Amino acid sequence: MATTADFKTGLCLEMNNDIYTIVDFQHVKPGKGGAFVRTKLKSLTSGKVLDKTYTAGEKVVTARVEKRPHQFIYQDDFGYNFMDTESFEQISIQEKLIERPKLLKEGQMVDVLVHAETETPLSVELPPFVELMITYTEPGIKGDTATNAMKPATLETGAVVMVPLFVDQDIMIRVDTRDGSYSERVK
Repeated sequence: MATTADFKTGLCLEMNNDIYTIVDFQHVKPGKGGAFVRTKLKSLTSGKVLDKTYTAGEKVVTARVEKRPHQFIYQDDFGYNFMDTESFEQISIQEKLIERPKLLKEGQMVDVLVHAETETPLSVELPPFVELMITYTEPGIKGDTATNAMKPATLETGAVVMVPLFVDQDIMIRVDTRDGSYSERVK
C-alpha cells in the first residue's frame, strides 16, 4: 500500500484488475477545499491512458514490477522473441506491448517489465537512444533550403525517420526511442 504522497512517475498501481503506471501527476491545493492529486495513468496490458483524480492522502495498492535485462533475438509470427541474459530463457512478447518495435535491432539489449507475482511480461523498455544504419534516403541538394528542412530516411530495421538534408545513405545515426526522432550522426 502507498499513499498519494508516494506518487512518482513510473510507479505501478493495481486498479480494476489491471496494472497501471503513472505517466504524469500533479498535486493541486486549491484555495478552498481539500488538496488532491491529478494523475495520468497508462495501462501496461492494453496501453490505454486514463486520467484519475485522488484526494490527498488516499491509499492505493502498488504492484510489484521488476525490470529484467533481455536481449532481442528475432521476430516471427508469434511476436518478438527475447532472451533473459541471466537465465537464458526465451520469451515471446506481442507487438502491442513494445512502444516502438520498428527500432528494435537483433542483439539489442532492452528492459522487460515483469509482474513479479504472476511472472507475466507487461511491457518492453528500449534504451533512450539506439544507433541504426540508414539503408536508403534521397540525396540532399546543397542550397536547397533556407531553413532546417528534413527528408525521410529508411533505417536497417525498416523504420522511417525524418533526418536533415546533409545526412546521406550508409551512415550510422542515433535515434531517440521516446519519440522516434533523429538525434545525431554517430562518429
